[in-house]
Amino acid sequence: MNSKEFKIHSSSKVYGTSVIGKDTVILENVILGYPEHRVLMEILKQDMEIEDFDFPGCIIGPNSIIRAGSTIFSNVKTGKNFKTGHNVMIRENTQIGDNVLIGTNVIVDGNVKIGNNVSIQGNVYIPTNVVIEDNVFIGPCAVLANDKYPIRKKYELKGPFLRKGASIGANATLLPGVEIGEGAMVAGGALVTKNVPPWKLAVGVPARIQELPEDLKQLNRI
Repeated sequence: MNSKEFKIHSSSKVYGTSVIGKDTVILENVILGYPEHRVLMEILKQDMEIEDFDFPGCIIGPNSIIRAGSTIFSNVKTGKNFKTGHNVMIRENTQIGDNVLIGTNVIVDGNVKIGNNVSIQGNVYIPTNVVIEDNVFIGPCAVLANDKYPIRKKYELKGPFLRKGASIGANATLLPGVEIGEGAMVAGGALVTKNVPPWKLAVGVPARIQELPEDLKQLNRI
C-alpha cells in the first residue's frame, strides 16, 4: 500500500493483505480486513497476533470514503466511489459494485452481492445470502430476513433477491426468499411475504400487490 495515494487516519487499523484504492479516505477508528471467524480461530489456535498472520484482507476501490467507526471484514471487495456512513459493518465474502452508498449503522452480514449505483440508507439490516442488483434503493431501518423458522427447524438460509431498480421504503420488512421484481416498489412499513412482480407496488401488512402509478415507472435516479 502506498500512503501517498490515499489518506488514512492514524487511529484506523488495516489487517491482512488489504488494498486501498487511489484517492480513498479512511477516517477515524476504521478497521479494514478484520479476519472472518475461520481465520480468527486459526490465529487464536496458533497464538499469534493478527498483525503477524498472513490472510486475505479487503479491497477498497478508488475514490472511496470510509467514515468513522466502520469495520470491513476480510474477503470484501468494493468498486470505485464507494461510501459509508458511520459505524457500518460489512462482513466477509461480500462483493460491492461501483457508486454504492451504505449508510450509518448498516449491517451487511456477509455472503452478499451488491451491484452498481445502489443506495442503502441508515440502520438497514442485510443478512447472509442476499442479492441486490443495480440501481436499488433501500430506505432507512428496512430489515431483510433469511431464516423462515428462526432456530426452530432446519432451513437453508436464503435472503431476498432485489432486482434492478427496486425501491424499498423505510421500515419495510422482507421475509426470506422473496423476490422484488425489476422496478418494483415496496411501501414504507410494508411486510413482504411473497414475490413482488416487476413494476408493481407492495403496500400493507401483509403486503398487497397493487399497480404502480405511471409516473413512478422509471429506474431510480442514483
